Amino acid sequence: MNSLSYLNQSIGFPPPEHALTEPNGLLAIGGDLQPQRLMKAYYEGIFPWFNASDPILWWSPDPRAVFKPTAPFGSKSLLKFLKKSSWRYTINHAFLDVLAGCAAPRNRQDGTWISAEIQMAYYELHLQGKAHSIEVWDQEHLVGGLYGLPIGKVFCGESMFHRQTNASKAAFAILNQHLVQHDFQLIDAQVMNPHLLSLGAKALPRADFLHLLHQYRDNTIAASIWAPQEVLIEF
Repeated sequence: MNSLSYLNQSIGFPPPEHALTEPNGLLAIGGDLQPQRLMKAYYEGIFPWFNASDPILWWSPDPRAVFKPTAPFGSKSLLKFLKKSSWRYTINHAFLDVLAGCAAPRNRQDGTWISAEIQMAYYELHLQGKAHSIEVWDQEHLVGGLYGLPIGKVFCGESMFHRQTNASKAAFAILNQHLVQHDFQLIDAQVMNPHLLSLGAKALPRADFLHLLHQYRDNTIAASIWAPQEVLIEF
């Protein structure tokens, strides 16, 4: 029977297969959100997810929500909408603003798991060139976006947001296009939910996900592909 691990100052993690079945995927508790520990976690197929009032919790659920990068991405109606849209798209132009957009409660009753502590941790990764954002602009107004980090040829998506209809889907379409252009093989969306399912996410057994992660995580991708840039949708 698997049991919960408590982390100490060492950055090591127990094997993801040791995660609890209830709650699904909870693997470890404690530690910190320093860049070295975070990168180690993603490299092993583990990610942090916890409320601001909780200790740091580390997860590796079974199954895992994943996408195969595809371009063009989206339904015919979405692609038709985007083709007519005047939105602009950028990479790494407003990482902190994307974090804030993802952290904002979806309604007045909701809280957010993207606490100030989480935001500072991923901003530090961004400053080190390890975490990236996609932005959607209506003129000079940020209306949607997403952020995450690449591990070899696997992109680990963290969160997305929108302030106008379809803006988060547009950000995801841009991400897919960028990843296809640079030979990424997998998008890790972590925990399946109805929104991800509607976008076409597949539920992959953890063992299969870890196999793919181990296959692609050491592949080298040029850091220059994440240089701040404006992007056009190509379809």
